[in-house]
Amino acid sequence: MRFPILVITVALAALIVPYSTRASKTLAAKSEPSMVAGSGQKAGSDGPPLDGMKPYTEALAGTPIKMAFIAVPVGKAKYPKTFTMGSPAKEAGRGKDEGPAFEVEVEPFWMGKLEVTWDEFNVFRQQYSKLLDRRLDKETAPAKAWVDAVSVPTPLWEQDSRPILMGMGEKDGYPVADISRFAAQQFTKWLSQKTGKFYRLPTEAEWEYAARAGTSTRYFFGDDADKLDDYAWTFDNSEYEDLDKGYPGMGAGYRKVGLKKANPWGFHDIYGNVSEWVIDAHDPKGYARFKGAKKSWRETIAWPTKIFPGVVRGGNWESEPEGCRSAARLAATKQLQRRDPQIPKSLWWYTDAFHIGFRIVRPLAEPTAEEKKRFWGDGQIERIETILKEGGKQLRAKVDRAN
Repeated sequence: MRFPILVITVALAALIVPYSTRASKTLAAKSEPSMVAGSGQKAGSDGPPLDGMKPYTEALAGTPIKMAFIAVPVGKAKYPKTFTMGSPAKEAGRGKDEGPAFEVEVEPFWMGKLEVTWDEFNVFRQQYSKLLDRRLDKETAPAKAWVDAVSVPTPLWEQDSRPILMGMGEKDGYPVADISRFAAQQFTKWLSQKTGKFYRLPTEAEWEYAARAGTSTRYFFGDDADKLDDYAWTFDNSEYEDLDKGYPGMGAGYRKVGLKKANPWGFHDIYGNVSEWVIDAHDPKGYARFKGAKKSWRETIAWPTKIFPGVVRGGNWESEPEGCRSAARLAATKQLQRRDPQIPKSLWWYTDAFHIGFRIVRPLAEPTAEEKKRFWGDGQIERIETILKEGGKQLRAKVDRAN
């Protein structure tokens, strides 16, 4: 029998228990040559050509791992230049933070076919031991060297996480989880420096545009949730027959990426499995700023100035069907690390987020250096900068493309 999460918390006091979205919607190639020159231009007739947009794979040097990317050629047939973001007032299961709905202009990008896996993220995480002798000191490092460097996640709290990861899975295609938005952002910076292409987290608008895949219904397959099992791992189907698998004491958890059907544009697990970080901060009344307006995707970004609250999208293996709708938003709050005993609390790992991961995008038109810095989370949140500056276990170092 699968018990509600809060019931098993006492029995698993030594472990980390995810905060159920059933209880609350708020979380208290070989690499192909770059097809686009960095220009900062808007895509279109005077920008990078849409004809060059094709699916590709990005190889992680020195490993057999390849990340697959799907083209989203906004402006071509079946890829409208605008879409309605948010949900109509009468949509079943609608959250108050999903409206009023408004029109958004989008530009072309590539997006990960799959959620980022532990296999992929661990290549980045393993840089911690490799780069220790290159650690920069904020007080003595040249300003440019500090800005150009990458911060690498500190080691995971092995004693508590090991039983969970043994049950959930952490290699051969399981989605990375339990990480912070900043950890995801620095992964994209590291990948950008290793490949020479600009990668980042999607904005909320880009994520919803890709999830909808040209539709305006509750789900990309229609308004009826009956088909959700074909496309997503959720509360209703994430339980294992062998209850010793999955999250300890629950017998349920995320699954390997890509096992469910893709949406019409080819994205797997865009609903369910793990919720996905986006760049934006969460503002429950944020959409009211755009009522009746048409905005570019850049204008819609709620740039974070604090660690919390952020936004995760798509629902997860603990979500009810309404939490997996294209417009559904989930607020990531400090409750995610409520049992982290460290002072300061980790910038990288949360104690209650084994349902949160991410996928990444690559815009057709590269932004300016300043905008890249902003997308990578560098110098944007004072608390993060303070912790990095103080050093301790934190590691920030130069990354060489060849290594």
